[in-house]
Amino acid sequence: MLKAYYNIDVVEAGLDEVGRGCLAGPVVAAAVILPRDYKHSFLNDSKQLTKVQRLDLEKEIIRESISWAVAEVDNIEIDKINILKASFLAMHRAVDKLRTKPEHLLVDGNRFTPYPMIPHTCIIKGDAHYLSIAAASVLAKNYRDELMSNLSVHFPHYGWEHNVGYPTIHHRKAIGLHGPCPYHRMTFKLLKEDSDQSAEEATEDLGFL
Repeated sequence: MLKAYYNIDVVEAGLDEVGRGCLAGPVVAAAVILPRDYKHSFLNDSKQLTKVQRLDLEKEIIRESISWAVAEVDNIEIDKINILKASFLAMHRAVDKLRTKPEHLLVDGNRFTPYPMIPHTCIIKGDAHYLSIAAASVLAKNYRDELMSNLSVHFPHYGWEHNVGYPTIHHRKAIGLHGPCPYHRMTFKLLKEDSDQSAEEATEDLGFL
């Protein structure tokens, strides 16, 4: 079972993002503040959960959390500032939207741009260790998956309803045949497997099915 908190003496918000390794669409982040006594038997890294589990958990997270928020940075901004900075910016925007101000941020990963006046701790694979980060990963993933599925109605060639923008073989072939659309990240190497992102980054949250 995941841990309920890193520091029991402060109000903590867990932060996570999804979509960093995608070729199209925004990077999306969520921030979640859970009660200190919150427990859950199977809440985990969103990549380890089924779609049905994630949707059920979203309802509970929204109902039980002290505060939650989801924010995004679109592909245009990603191309302007790079994907790493965009990921941090999305997290900052999610914190901005919280109705309750956190006193400490638990951030999934090993790097983070400090948020003004709020200390943070980076946790590698944090969504597999802390409930608040796992909850953030679920909300961010559900939001982004739905967004990409809705966009796929207007851009059906790319299979976003299945791959949600990740560099699958089908997605790359479709870009080759039809060219990129306004939602593609033009600073990414859309047609080459040796993209600027490492293999780990490009597949880090491929649990889209």
